[in-house]
Amino acid sequence: MNLEAKNILKNTFGFDQFRPQQEEIINAVIEGYDVMALLPTGGGKSLCYQIPGLVRTGICIVISPLVALIKDQVNALKQKGIKATGITGGISYKDLDDILDNCIYGQYQFLYLSPERLQQSLVQERISKMRVSLIAVDEAHCVSQWGHDFRPAYRDINLLRTIHKEIPIIAVTATATESVQLDIIDNLELKSAQVFKNSYLRPNISYQITNTTDKNDSYINFYKKYVGSSVTYVRSRKNAITYSRLLTTNGISSGFFHGGLPNKVKVDTAQRWMKNQIQVIVATNAFGMGIDKPDVRTVTHLQLPDSIESYYQETGRAGRDGKESIAQFFYNINDINHAQNQFIKSLP
Repeated sequence: MNLEAKNILKNTFGFDQFRPQQEEIINAVIEGYDVMALLPTGGGKSLCYQIPGLVRTGICIVISPLVALIKDQVNALKQKGIKATGITGGISYKDLDDILDNCIYGQYQFLYLSPERLQQSLVQERISKMRVSLIAVDEAHCVSQWGHDFRPAYRDINLLRTIHKEIPIIAVTATATESVQLDIIDNLELKSAQVFKNSYLRPNISYQITNTTDKNDSYINFYKKYVGSSVTYVRSRKNAITYSRLLTTNGISSGFFHGGLPNKVKVDTAQRWMKNQIQVIVATNAFGMGIDKPDVRTVTHLQLPDSIESYYQETGRAGRDGKESIAQFFYNINDINHAQNQFIKSLP
């Protein structure tokens, strides 16, 4: 047991004990091993690199897929008195230059950036001058072409292995099949990787599937019964708006979220939901990755998701506080026919 890690857990992050497998993962990273960690949604993945990043000497580079996630984690670390910074879109060359210089000379402990930003020659050149303690790849399933959220720029993260050959890498994700795990390890060039897998079982989530001839009526009745914070997932931008308005018309506070909205609107809607100013956010799968809201009591699906992995990850946003929660899936024969036409009959 690393006593410094234990003290940081208590005094910096305010937790009395580690969650399952966190301590073993953290110790392995502190000792310099490459690690692949598969923890369930809400299993405390970020602490698995944040605590080693504070224990080890130097700056921890975190590759993260979402600007919102980068901003949230950087702000959370700053509030704890930790020197952290993030490189997001829309910053000027001078600001980028200043941030990178601060990471070299300013005793920063965390640098967050997207995989696309890593492609810039200036970023690579400055990282080569940093005293890097650890490289963390968040949402690591995005590395794999077989993963449900494949992102091409993730395939090039391994250039950090070229720049800092001996620095340990930790890859963390909530969902990865055996083939995806092997792809991640191979692509990131993890050496003698220690693989940690916690059970994906979420015993506090009740999974309910309802075949209904009147989806709208079943949907409204569900939210009249369950009043806690909730996410509804749909498959199109149009449906996000339609079902949000249906809830509002029936006296249930709601907002909608999809990738086509202006960024200011997306941020405002997400913040109102985070602060429980609205009960339900109706969204496409553009919403959710990196959202850390512990009191989500229900997650509903109104159409078939892309895959079992997507469904698991989306429903896993419920009950992160460990309290009883519900994953409710409403469907009818039209959904099955639509999925058959979209995914099966379209194949040659």
